[in-house]
Amino acid sequence: MNADVRHEPRTAEREYDVVLFGATGFVGALTAEYLAAHAPADCRWALAGRDLAKLERLRERLAAAHPHCAELPLLRADAEDSAAMRQLAAATRVLATTVGPYVWYGAGLVAACAEAGTDYVDLTGEPEFVDRMYVEHDARARETGARIVHACGFDSIPADLGAYFTVQQLPAGVPLSVDGFVRSNAIFSGGTLTTALTSMGRGAQTLAAARARRLHEPRLLGRRARGPLGAPRFSRETGTWALPLPTLDAGVVARSAAALERYGPDFRYRHYASVRHLPVAVGGTAAIGAAAALAQVPPVRRWLAGHWAPGQGPDAERRARSWFSVRFVGEGGGRRVLTEVSGGDPGYGETAKMVAESALSLAYDALPDRSGQLTTAVAMGDALLDRLQKAGIRFRVAATTG
Repeated sequence: MNADVRHEPRTAEREYDVVLFGATGFVGALTAEYLAAHAPADCRWALAGRDLAKLERLRERLAAAHPHCAELPLLRADAEDSAAMRQLAAATRVLATTVGPYVWYGAGLVAACAEAGTDYVDLTGEPEFVDRMYVEHDARARETGARIVHACGFDSIPADLGAYFTVQQLPAGVPLSVDGFVRSNAIFSGGTLTTALTSMGRGAQTLAAARARRLHEPRLLGRRARGPLGAPRFSRETGTWALPLPTLDAGVVARSAAALERYGPDFRYRHYASVRHLPVAVGGTAAIGAAAALAQVPPVRRWLAGHWAPGQGPDAERRARSWFSVRFVGEGGGRRVLTEVSGGDPGYGETAKMVAESALSLAYDALPDRSGQLTTAVAMGDALLDRLQKAGIRFRVAATTG
């Protein structure tokens, strides 16, 4: 085994290997179903949330399909109870949480995991939350050995591991550029809508958190890693209109590039929505702009969020028809490569798969000896890539030149 790889033995002082917090929410329940079907037989895992009756009903549903779940432990805990968060973190080796918006409900659990040396995964797509948690808890997590891994769902695993996969197809030691183009036919859940509106309405706080992070983050010496917002354009590579996406993804990819020398001395990543028809592109841009403007007004933001409550989402039939594709164009050292990451319903079925496999990877895989706030590529890299491919998410090379 390489010197920089650790394989944590199961520790006697931790009661559980994995705890799923927020298990009764829409994505939380899908994640619980995935773990029930795919967690190793000897995995000691538990469901956690604030409503014990809902947890019991969820356990009954799981046990109907998977009888071994009949005795699954249930842990009552409220995200706003700091003592409960500390107890939860101390009880497990890995804690996965689906409770958002994280900027409202997530900080206490990150603090508890950083202090307890507990590995942590979430589904956040909120840049403000990620930057705040870096400033407040990265240093302590490094001291305790905790791996704090945000954005382990559709935000931002396809972009992060897709760029990682693309870089592996390109020459080493040269400047590299990668562009990602996202397409999907999926729809939002109530929780996702609430999170998006919350983020849109906190522009000033997001900028302040980013500035604070820059003051704390070490400068990258001798290398560059960037995730700039691109400009709208027609992409000849994909035959679609490319609209820049101001999401967490490009920043996550840039942080992976900063941490891993394989991305080369000068790396750039841009993240786009891929739209086939110009009128749809123009209309989509206008709709996003209007939503962002309306989200600045708290009563309007609450009214919009109230039309689809958290815990609600597309039914199984609609999810079965949903799909996503992220195409990547990578260039460097005289070589050009087109790759693709694709799968089914991105926001729910595949996101549940991604967060569950991320938690299992932290619990069971031989991983690099790193701690603190990490991206999925830096924390789990090849191990998670292999898990997701075996779970049905496709990573493929479409074409190469040079």
